Amino acid sequence: METSIGVFVTRDRAEEAIKELIQKKVPENEIVFLTSSENEATSMAKELGAYAGGFLGGTVGLSAAVAAATLLVIPGIGPVFALGAGATALMGYLGVSAGSKIGKTATQGDSVTPTAGTGAAEDTALFAEALKRGRSLIVVRTESRETSKVASEILDRIGMSIQSSGLKKLQHKTRQVEDVIIMDCAGRITVGEGNIQLREAIQDLIAQGKHRLVLNLVEIEFIDSAGIGELVRAHTTLRKQGGHLKLLNPHKKVHDLLRMTMLTSVFDIHTDEGTAVRSFQSARSSGA
Repeated sequence: METSIGVFVTRDRAEEAIKELIQKKVPENEIVFLTSSENEATSMAKELGAYAGGFLGGTVGLSAAVAAATLLVIPGIGPVFALGAGATALMGYLGVSAGSKIGKTATQGDSVTPTAGTGAAEDTALFAEALKRGRSLIVVRTESRETSKVASEILDRIGMSIQSSGLKKLQHKTRQVEDVIIMDCAGRITVGEGNIQLREAIQDLIAQGKHRLVLNLVEIEFIDSAGIGELVRAHTTLRKQGGHLKLLNPHKKVHDLLRMTMLTSVFDIHTDEGTAVRSFQSARSSGA
Protein backbone atom coordinates (compact mmCIF):
# COMPACT_ATOMS: atom_id res chain seq x y z
CA MET A 1 0.00 0.00 0.00
CA GLU A 2 1.39 3.40 -1.02
CA THR A 3 0.73 6.43 1.20
CA SER A 4 1.02 10.08 0.14
CA ILE A 5 0.50 12.86 2.70
CA GLY A 6 -0.19 16.50 1.87
CA VAL A 7 -0.19 19.23 4.51
CA PHE A 8 -2.23 22.42 4.00
CA VAL A 9 -2.48 25.77 5.77
CA THR A 10 -5.79 26.85 4.18
CA ARG A 11 -8.99 25.01 3.34
CA ASP A 12 -9.08 26.58 -0.12
CA ARG A 13 -5.79 24.96 -1.06
CA ALA A 14 -6.90 21.61 0.32
CA GLU A 15 -10.16 21.86 -1.60
CA GLU A 16 -8.23 22.67 -4.78
CA ALA A 17 -6.05 19.60 -4.23
CA ILE A 18 -9.01 17.27 -3.67
CA LYS A 19 -10.77 18.52 -6.79
CA GLU A 20 -7.64 18.00 -8.87
CA LEU A 21 -7.09 14.54 -7.40
CA ILE A 22 -10.60 13.60 -8.47
CA GLN A 23 -10.18 15.20 -11.89
CA LYS A 24 -7.00 13.17 -12.42
CA LYS A 25 -8.94 9.97 -11.67
CA VAL A 26 -7.54 9.24 -8.22
CA PRO A 27 -10.26 6.95 -6.76
CA GLU A 28 -12.42 8.95 -4.39
CA ASN A 29 -12.50 6.12 -1.84
CA GLU A 30 -8.70 6.42 -1.50
CA ILE A 31 -8.75 10.11 -0.50
CA VAL A 32 -9.27 11.36 3.07
CA PHE A 33 -9.33 14.96 4.33
CA LEU A 34 -8.41 15.42 8.00
CA THR A 35 -8.84 18.57 10.09
CA SER A 36 -9.18 19.54 13.74
CA SER A 37 -11.60 22.36 12.83
CA GLU A 38 -15.32 21.58 12.74
CA ASN A 39 -15.97 24.75 10.74
CA GLU A 40 -13.35 23.74 8.19
CA ALA A 41 -14.75 20.21 7.93
CA THR A 42 -18.30 21.51 7.52
CA SER A 43 -17.20 24.05 4.91
CA MET A 44 -15.26 21.41 2.99
CA ALA A 45 -18.21 19.03 3.10
CA LYS A 46 -20.50 21.76 1.78
CA GLU A 47 -18.17 22.62 -1.11
CA LEU A 48 -17.55 19.01 -2.12
CA GLY A 49 -21.00 17.58 -1.40
CA ALA A 50 -22.41 18.41 -4.81
CA TYR A 51 -19.09 18.37 -6.64
CA ALA A 52 -18.01 14.87 -5.67
CA GLY A 53 -20.66 12.75 -4.04
CA GLY A 54 -18.45 9.68 -4.28
CA PHE A 55 -15.77 11.36 -2.18
CA LEU A 56 -18.33 11.67 0.60
CA GLY A 57 -19.45 8.09 0.33
CA GLY A 58 -22.18 8.76 -2.23
CA THR A 59 -23.83 11.61 -0.34
CA VAL A 60 -24.88 14.83 -2.02
CA GLY A 61 -25.95 18.10 -0.41
CA LEU A 62 -24.97 19.89 2.78
CA SER A 63 -26.88 17.90 5.37
CA ALA A 64 -25.79 14.54 4.01
CA ALA A 65 -22.23 15.75 3.45
CA VAL A 66 -21.91 16.99 7.00
CA ALA A 67 -23.15 13.64 8.28
CA ALA A 68 -20.40 11.97 6.25
CA ALA A 69 -17.62 13.53 8.34
CA THR A 70 -16.52 11.21 11.13
CA LEU A 71 -15.47 12.81 14.42
CA LEU A 72 -12.57 11.18 16.23
CA VAL A 73 -11.94 12.26 19.80
CA ILE A 74 -8.37 11.21 20.48
CA PRO A 75 -7.19 11.42 24.11
CA GLY A 76 -4.49 14.04 24.53
CA ILE A 77 -5.19 15.55 21.11
CA GLY A 78 -8.87 16.45 20.90
CA PRO A 79 -11.38 16.22 18.06
CA VAL A 80 -10.23 15.29 14.59
CA PHE A 81 -12.65 15.25 11.66
CA ALA A 82 -12.14 12.68 8.88
CA LEU A 83 -13.95 13.49 5.63
CA GLY A 84 -14.15 11.08 2.72
CA ALA A 85 -15.32 7.64 1.71
CA GLY A 86 -11.84 6.33 2.52
CA ALA A 87 -11.99 7.43 6.16
CA THR A 88 -13.01 4.02 7.49
CA ALA A 89 -10.10 2.28 5.77
CA LEU A 90 -7.66 4.92 7.03
CA MET A 91 -8.92 4.60 10.58
CA GLY A 92 -8.54 0.83 10.33
CA TYR A 93 -4.93 1.30 9.21
CA LEU A 94 -4.22 3.71 12.05
CA GLY A 95 -5.70 1.29 14.53
CA VAL A 96 -8.39 3.63 15.86
CA SER A 97 -12.18 3.44 15.86
CA ALA A 98 -14.65 6.15 14.92
CA GLY A 99 -16.58 8.16 17.44
CA SER A 100 -19.53 10.36 16.52
CA LYS A 101 -20.44 12.53 13.54
CA ILE A 102 -20.27 16.28 13.07
CA GLY A 103 -23.32 17.82 14.66
CA LYS A 104 -23.47 15.25 17.46
CA THR A 105 -22.12 15.93 20.89
CA ALA A 106 -18.95 14.01 21.64
CA THR A 107 -19.12 12.04 24.85
CA GLN A 108 -16.60 10.06 26.83
CA GLY A 109 -17.67 7.01 24.91
CA ASP A 110 -16.65 8.68 21.66
CA SER A 111 -12.96 8.67 22.57
CA VAL A 112 -10.85 6.75 20.12
CA THR A 113 -8.96 3.76 21.42
CA PRO A 114 -6.40 1.62 19.60
CA THR A 115 -7.73 -1.41 17.75
CA ALA A 116 -6.08 -4.23 15.87
CA GLY A 117 -5.27 -2.14 12.81
CA THR A 118 -2.27 -2.59 10.54
CA GLY A 119 -0.88 0.75 11.60
CA ALA A 120 -0.02 1.89 15.11
CA ALA A 121 -0.63 4.63 17.64
CA GLU A 122 2.61 6.25 16.44
CA ASP A 123 1.01 6.84 13.03
CA THR A 124 -1.94 8.53 14.69
CA ALA A 125 0.43 10.80 16.59
CA LEU A 126 2.32 11.67 13.41
CA PHE A 127 -0.85 12.78 11.65
CA ALA A 128 -2.36 14.45 14.68
CA GLU A 129 0.73 16.52 15.44
CA ALA A 130 0.09 18.65 12.35
CA LEU A 131 -3.66 18.70 12.95
CA LYS A 132 -3.48 20.04 16.46
CA ARG A 133 -1.23 22.85 15.21
CA GLY A 134 -3.97 24.06 12.88
CA ARG A 135 -2.87 22.34 9.68
CA SER A 136 -5.14 20.10 7.61
CA LEU A 137 -4.08 16.88 5.89
CA ILE A 138 -5.00 15.01 2.75
CA VAL A 139 -4.00 11.36 2.84
CA VAL A 140 -4.10 9.16 -0.26
CA ARG A 141 -3.61 5.43 0.32
CA THR A 142 -3.60 3.25 -2.77
CA GLU A 143 -2.35 -0.08 -4.10
CA SER A 144 -1.44 1.59 -7.41
CA ARG A 145 2.03 3.10 -7.77
CA GLU A 146 0.83 5.09 -10.78
CA THR A 147 -2.04 6.55 -8.73
CA SER A 148 0.40 7.34 -5.93
CA LYS A 149 2.66 9.14 -8.39
CA VAL A 150 -0.23 11.28 -9.64
CA ALA A 151 -1.39 12.03 -6.07
CA SER A 152 2.10 12.95 -4.87
CA GLU A 153 2.62 15.41 -7.71
CA ILE A 154 -0.65 17.18 -6.88
CA LEU A 155 -0.14 17.22 -3.11
CA ASP A 156 3.43 18.47 -3.45
CA ARG A 157 2.51 21.22 -5.90
CA ILE A 158 -0.54 22.55 -4.08
CA GLY A 159 0.36 21.73 -0.46
CA MET A 160 3.40 22.50 1.66
CA SER A 161 6.45 20.95 0.02
CA ILE A 162 9.92 21.59 -1.29
CA GLN A 163 10.48 21.67 -5.02
CA SER A 164 12.54 19.11 -6.90
CA SER A 165 15.52 20.32 -8.90
CA GLY A 166 16.31 17.35 -11.12
CA LEU A 167 18.26 15.55 -8.43
CA LYS A 168 19.52 12.02 -8.86
CA LYS A 169 17.58 9.03 -7.62
CA LEU A 170 18.08 7.75 -4.10
CA GLN A 171 21.42 6.16 -3.33
CA HIS A 172 22.19 4.63 0.03
CA LYS A 173 24.80 2.62 1.85
CA THR A 174 24.79 1.19 5.34
CA ARG A 175 27.42 0.88 8.03
CA GLN A 176 27.30 -0.25 11.65
CA VAL A 177 28.36 1.66 14.76
CA GLU A 178 28.09 -0.53 17.85
CA ASP A 179 24.65 -2.13 17.45
CA VAL A 180 23.22 0.77 15.45
CA ILE A 181 22.87 0.84 11.66
CA ILE A 182 23.69 4.13 9.95
CA MET A 183 22.10 4.48 6.51
CA ASP A 184 23.77 7.25 4.52
CA CYS A 185 21.31 8.53 1.91
CA ALA A 186 21.77 10.84 -1.06
CA GLY A 187 19.51 12.09 -3.83
CA ARG A 188 15.75 12.10 -3.38
CA ILE A 189 13.03 10.07 -1.69
CA THR A 190 10.11 10.21 -4.09
CA VAL A 191 7.15 8.14 -5.22
CA GLY A 192 7.97 4.99 -7.17
CA GLU A 193 11.69 5.52 -6.77
CA GLY A 194 13.32 6.38 -3.47
CA ASN A 195 10.36 5.48 -1.30
CA ILE A 196 10.28 1.87 -2.52
CA GLN A 197 14.07 1.55 -2.33
CA LEU A 198 14.08 2.90 1.23
CA ARG A 199 11.25 0.55 2.22
CA GLU A 200 13.01 -2.51 0.83
CA ALA A 201 16.31 -1.56 2.46
CA ILE A 202 14.65 -1.21 5.87
CA GLN A 203 12.75 -4.48 5.41
CA ASP A 204 16.08 -6.20 4.68
CA LEU A 205 17.58 -4.80 7.87
CA ILE A 206 14.60 -5.94 9.92
CA ALA A 207 14.87 -9.43 8.41
CA GLN A 208 18.46 -9.46 9.69
CA GLY A 209 17.26 -8.58 13.18
CA LYS A 210 18.59 -5.01 13.01
CA HIS A 211 16.02 -2.67 14.50
CA ARG A 212 18.04 0.41 15.51
CA LEU A 213 18.41 2.71 12.53
CA VAL A 214 19.76 6.19 11.89
CA LEU A 215 18.89 7.75 8.54
CA ASN A 216 21.60 10.22 7.57
CA LEU A 217 19.73 12.73 5.40
CA VAL A 218 22.44 15.36 4.94
CA GLU A 219 22.59 14.68 1.18
CA ILE A 220 18.83 14.29 0.67
CA GLU A 221 17.59 17.53 -0.87
CA PHE A 222 14.11 16.45 -1.90
CA ILE A 223 11.37 14.43 -0.24
CA ASP A 224 7.88 14.40 -1.76
CA SER A 225 4.58 13.52 -0.09
CA ALA A 226 5.17 9.81 -0.73
CA GLY A 227 8.61 10.16 0.84
CA ILE A 228 7.04 11.68 3.94
CA GLY A 229 4.63 8.75 3.97
CA GLU A 230 7.60 6.38 3.76
CA LEU A 231 9.30 7.99 6.76
CA VAL A 232 6.05 7.50 8.69
CA ARG A 233 5.95 3.86 7.57
CA ALA A 234 9.58 3.27 8.58
CA HIS A 235 9.03 4.88 11.98
CA THR A 236 6.02 2.68 12.66
CA THR A 237 7.53 -0.53 11.28
CA LEU A 238 10.61 -0.25 13.48
CA ARG A 239 8.55 0.65 16.54
CA LYS A 240 6.40 -2.46 16.02
CA GLN A 241 9.62 -4.49 16.02
CA GLY A 242 10.73 -2.93 19.29
CA GLY A 243 13.23 -0.72 17.49
CA HIS A 244 13.69 2.97 16.79
CA LEU A 245 14.29 5.32 13.87
CA LYS A 246 16.41 8.44 14.25
CA LEU A 247 17.01 11.14 11.64
CA LEU A 248 20.48 12.63 11.29
CA ASN A 249 21.51 15.95 9.75
CA PRO A 250 18.52 16.58 7.50
CA HIS A 251 19.34 19.01 4.70
CA LYS A 252 17.93 22.48 5.39
CA LYS A 253 15.20 22.08 2.76
CA VAL A 254 14.16 18.74 4.25
CA HIS A 255 14.31 20.06 7.80
CA ASP A 256 12.16 23.02 6.79
CA LEU A 257 9.58 20.63 5.31
CA LEU A 258 9.58 18.50 8.47
CA ARG A 259 9.17 21.66 10.52
CA MET A 260 6.31 22.99 8.37
CA THR A 261 4.50 19.66 8.62
CA MET A 262 5.10 19.55 12.40
CA LEU A 263 7.07 16.30 12.16
CA THR A 264 10.15 17.77 13.86
CA SER A 265 8.34 17.34 17.18
CA VAL A 266 7.62 13.68 16.43
CA PHE A 267 10.78 12.31 14.84
CA ASP A 268 13.95 12.07 16.92
CA ILE A 269 16.30 14.34 14.95
CA HIS A 270 20.03 14.73 15.68
CA THR A 271 22.82 16.86 14.24
CA ASP A 272 25.66 14.71 15.59
CA GLU A 273 26.16 11.03 14.75
CA GLY A 274 27.68 10.15 18.11
CA THR A 275 24.75 11.68 19.96
CA ALA A 276 22.31 9.83 17.72
CA VAL A 277 24.03 6.49 18.44
CA ARG A 278 24.17 7.14 22.19
CA SER A 279 20.47 8.06 22.22
CA PHE A 280 19.61 4.38 21.63
CA GLN A 281 21.39 3.48 24.84
CA SER A 282 19.41 6.18 26.67
CA ALA A 283 16.18 4.74 25.25
CA ARG A 284 17.09 1.23 26.42
CA SER A 285 17.99 2.53 29.89
CA SER A 286 14.64 4.32 30.20
CA GLY A 287 12.72 1.34 28.85
CA ALA A 288 11.45 3.32 25.82
